[in-house]
This record gives sequence, structure tokens and C-alpha cells, in this order.
Amino acid sequence: MIRSLIAGSAGVFFSLPVMAETLQLNMTPGVTAVSQDVYGLHMTILYICIAIGVVVFGAMFWAIFHHRKSKGAKPASFHESTKVEIIWTVIPFIILIAMAVPATKTLIAMEDTSKSDVTILVTGSQWKWHYSYFDQDVEYYSHLATSAEQISNQRQKRDNYLLEVDYPLVLPVGQKVRFLITSQDVIHSWWVPAFAVKKDANPGFINEAWTRIDKPGIYRGQCAELCGKDHGFMPIVVIAKPQAEYEEWLQQIKITQRKAKEEEQRLLDMEMTMDELMTLGEKTYVARCAMCHQANGQGLPGAFPALAGEGVSVDPKRKLEHISVVVHGKNGTAMQAFGPQLSLKELAAVITYERNAWGNDTGEVIQAAEVQAIKNGQQL
Repeated sequence: MIRSLIAGSAGVFFSLPVMAETLQLNMTPGVTAVSQDVYGLHMTILYICIAIGVVVFGAMFWAIFHHRKSKGAKPASFHESTKVEIIWTVIPFIILIAMAVPATKTLIAMEDTSKSDVTILVTGSQWKWHYSYFDQDVEYYSHLATSAEQISNQRQKRDNYLLEVDYPLVLPVGQKVRFLITSQDVIHSWWVPAFAVKKDANPGFINEAWTRIDKPGIYRGQCAELCGKDHGFMPIVVIAKPQAEYEEWLQQIKITQRKAKEEEQRLLDMEMTMDELMTLGEKTYVARCAMCHQANGQGLPGAFPALAGEGVSVDPKRKLEHISVVVHGKNGTAMQAFGPQLSLKELAAVITYERNAWGNDTGEVIQAAEVQAIKNGQQL
């Protein structure tokens, strides 16, 4: 029995390094110089704390064992000792100074956003991230790409469950990237552990952070501030590319976005069929609207209004109001402005879907030109 216990204990002890690597019990060293400095600082202070613990508890247990009553030990009669007071004041002071020096150097380095090569505005909103590249005319939203079927356990979860997005942030390797971080609604927090970057995104304020990635790869993070019911569904994915590949990606996305704008202009002269709009509208609704208004359009009482059988989605006289709410959002509510997030085609389709799904059956078809007119502040 004793042998089995010893063998089992030894097995657990020797497997601890493997378990720690699998369970990631410690901080990650990261892939930037700053993240490795943070890791080194963490380990240094951890070892100092361990050493203090060993000395303090060792002395305590030694005193308890060697000065116990059964050995005839008698308590000392003194009350104060100036020498002891000085020693246990000076030693912790020296230890704190020894920890403060490297900590201060690391903190100063983390806050130095000067001389950046790339600047990106990161904006958090419920529940997605928006990235805008300064001086490049490139911007886009990054949404959760995990399917609703995985979340509801109707399909097997993938390895990167809840940590995958449709459009990741792409950064160059070896370049200093400066982040300007803010929010358009509530407080979020942009956190990528591999970069040692974690900054709150506060509405009305801009926080700064920076990174310089040392090697190409895919790095994942999450919003680290409780920001509402879908807080767990706004991951961060960063793809670090060599400079040449980054430049190629940058040119490609510029071409893609330019073609998208040209396609929107072409749509203004077209009329889409009801079937085409309903098919695209359902897809867009499930991806962007169902999280609040529910897949059946019933909403959440007291939080998100129902769209099925009531409200602006069924009143013919409020069609323009319906388009305006979807495009511009509604102040004082959780309804966001989807005009900057969706294409004209998607906006027209989702509004058409909302006016004809779940038995609403208004028969009304919304076209891209009508949406564009509302976006431009025109009256139809």
C-alpha cells in the first residue's frame, strides 16, 4: 500500500511539467520582446516569493520543532529588539527595491508607443471589433466565426471554438505597431496574451498600446471586460505575416474593398427579387441580428423588442423608420448602427426579411437605392 502510494506520488511529481504545459498553468512567454520581459519579470518575482516563503516558513517550523514544550523549551522574556526591528524593516525594503527596478523598466517599455511603423484604431462594440489602418484607407469589422450550431451543441465543436473570426487583424512581423483602442458603447478590453497587450476600450477615450511581433503565426485573444450578454463571443485573432506578404495582403484588401464599393454603386440601378432578398436576408439576420432579437423574431422582453407580428417591421407607414433604425441605430437603446457594418445589399435584404418573415408578410421589397437614400439623409 505504502509502495503504491509512493509510486503514485512520484508519477504525479514527474508528470507535473507535462501537465503544466498541457493545462497552461503558467503565463505564456509570448512572441514579443515586451511579452518575454513580462514573463521574465513574473518568474523573477515568483522565485523571490518562493524564496521568502521557504525562509519564513522554514524558520517558523524549525522554531516550532526545536523549541517545543516537550523538549523543555521556555519562552523568552524580552518584548522588543531594536536590532530585529531594523533587520526586518531593511530586508523587505531592499527586496522591494530589487523588484521595483526591473518592473519599472518593463512598464516604461510597455507604455512607449513612439516611433511606430503602423497605427491601427481598434474599436470595440457589442459584440465585435472594428479595425482601421491609418493612412491606408482600409477598415473592416471582425466577427465571431464559430457557427450557431456549435454553440448550441448541434455540431461538434472545433479546436478553436469561440476563438475564430471571419476577418482577422493582419500585422507585419518586425514592425512596431501602435494600437489606439476605444469603444462605441460600453467598456471592452482588447487582450492578446502572446503580445502582453491588454488595454481597456472606453467609450469617449483612447488608450494606447503597441507591439512588435518577432515571428509569423496566428495569435488569439478575447475581450477581457464583461461587456454584456455576448461578452464571450467577441474573440480576437491576429495573423502576423512577413513584410512582403503583409504588403501583398494590404494591396489585395484594398482591391477587394474598392470592388465592393463599385458593386454597391451598381446595385443602386438594380432591383433584386423577393426570393433573392429573403435568402440573403435570412443569412444576414441569423449572423447579425438573431443574437438579440432571437431566431424566431420574438426578441427578449424588456431588453430587445420583438420583430414578429409587431412594431416597425409590420407597419407599412413606418417602413422608412424601419430602414433608418437598422442603418443608423437608435439612441438610448442597444440597437447599433448597421449602416457602416453591412453592405447595401445586405441591409436591403435583412430589412426585407424582417418585414416578410415569421408571418409578417407585408409583401414589401426593400431595394439598395432606398437604403442608400436613408444613409445619405434623403427622404423618399
